[in-house]
Amino acid sequence: MRPVHTALAVLVAAVWGFNFVVIEIGLDHFPPLLLSALRFLVAALPAVFFVGPPKVAWKWVLGVGAALGIAKFGLLFTGMDAGMPAGLSSLVLQVQAVFTAVLAAVVLRERPGRVRVTGMAVALAGIAVAAVDGGTSGPVLGFTLVVAAAACWGVSNVLTRKASPPDALNFMVWVCTLPVLPLFGLSLLLEGPERDLAALRALDWSGVGVIAYVAWISTVFGFGAWGYLLRRYPASSVAPFSLLVPVFGMSSAALVLGEQVSGLRWVAAVLLVGGVALTSLAPARPRTGTAAVSARSRPAAAGASPAR
Repeated sequence: MRPVHTALAVLVAAVWGFNFVVIEIGLDHFPPLLLSALRFLVAALPAVFFVGPPKVAWKWVLGVGAALGIAKFGLLFTGMDAGMPAGLSSLVLQVQAVFTAVLAAVVLRERPGRVRVTGMAVALAGIAVAAVDGGTSGPVLGFTLVVAAAACWGVSNVLTRKASPPDALNFMVWVCTLPVLPLFGLSLLLEGPERDLAALRALDWSGVGVIAYVAWISTVFGFGAWGYLLRRYPASSVAPFSLLVPVFGMSSAALVLGEQVSGLRWVAAVLLVGGVALTSLAPARPRTGTAAVSARSRPAAAGASPAR
């Protein structure tokens, strides 16, 4: 990768890592489901009026919007509101790579291979260590909700792979649009109209800044820049930079919010990031014998790698 693009990838990881600190600050201003609804509302408008209709079947937009927008972010924000620290949340959420690999093996018949299985085992060991650390320093409910959010993220990854949207921007705008009304409805039902109205009436510049960051900088800029890099370089060159997200998340939470990083948490970070790296970066194996046969039937090009 060119140095400028390497710097852009690191910047995106920093933006996404610091996003957990911003969410923590935002939860002082808004109930979690209301904050999530406002995030998607601001991210979707006015872009939804300019990108045209979805270029994939509506079932994929509905599925990814529900799994990613409603479930994943609803559970993440609620878990952090229940006391899950921002830095630990940024770390635990990375277990989504394990859920993605497991679901891909079941749904897409992708054989994980020994390296990926080893990576999943190492990452789960990191989650176990993080659970021990969280059990001694934070609420179990918040930890559980963030793990559930990671599982929902894995579901959305598999659905996105099945959808294979030809226009990533168009797809993400519609995925951001779908959760808005359901999240507002859930907020009114579970958090109450009085609490929502009180938060909106007390809106100040700090609250506006939180919404602007999570909607425009983290979502629009972050995913836009990440998609730009994925269009220019192989995923194997871009994906490793996502492992920097918990590094920036934990360090920024310590610097800005004063969160203490225990020895157990560092052990969990090493295990989880290492396991996710093995799970995410190990080469995939052919799903069926048919793929291998078709690959052998094609003329071999000089320097070509085997079909995955």
